[in-house]
Amino acid sequence: MRKIVVTNSLTLDGVMQGPGRPDEDRRGGFEHGGWALPYKDPVMMTAMGEGMAQGADLLFGRRTYQDFFAVWPGRKDNPFTTVLDNSQKYVASRTLREPLPWQNSTLLSGDVAKTVARLKEQPGRDIVVLGSGDLLQTLMRHGLVDLYVLLIHPLVLGQGRRLFGDEAQRSALHLVKSVTTTTGVVIGTYQAS
Repeated sequence: MRKIVVTNSLTLDGVMQGPGRPDEDRRGGFEHGGWALPYKDPVMMTAMGEGMAQGADLLFGRRTYQDFFAVWPGRKDNPFTTVLDNSQKYVASRTLREPLPWQNSTLLSGDVAKTVARLKEQPGRDIVVLGSGDLLQTLMRHGLVDLYVLLIHPLVLGQGRRLFGDEAQRSALHLVKSVTTTTGVVIGTYQAS
């Protein structure tokens, strides 16, 4: 059975909103976009590269899919574009219609929790969720997440959308691996119980 693997950057207070760019996600008046950028280092790039080298399909919510599509295809300055372009991408959206613009993209139909549960039962590679905070809330509520790879940054923002908010269900996680970068980011891999 395939696993659902969540890979996300978080602050110490659990904020996952807008790590990559100042304009990435301003919902709710969020003004701290791009907060993860000063923390990138070779250790982080190696760890993320190792994860991508294992190969996986990708699962996105609509906002993250559209954001990634606007940024990644055609970039030549990194090793990740080819992997992202060539990976199978599943997209959960109630508003997008096929055909989707990014190669190897499939729009999921119906109830997302049931559809993802069926995807997990199919043979194939694990499915990685990047960003996609609203989708993650649904997946977590239905117990569909198997593994969390969390890049925990030594930063407190005090506001923003959190991975584990007030509505999160009690969950015990088991740490299976950790790496600390030179900038103080702890990359923790946690198995869901």
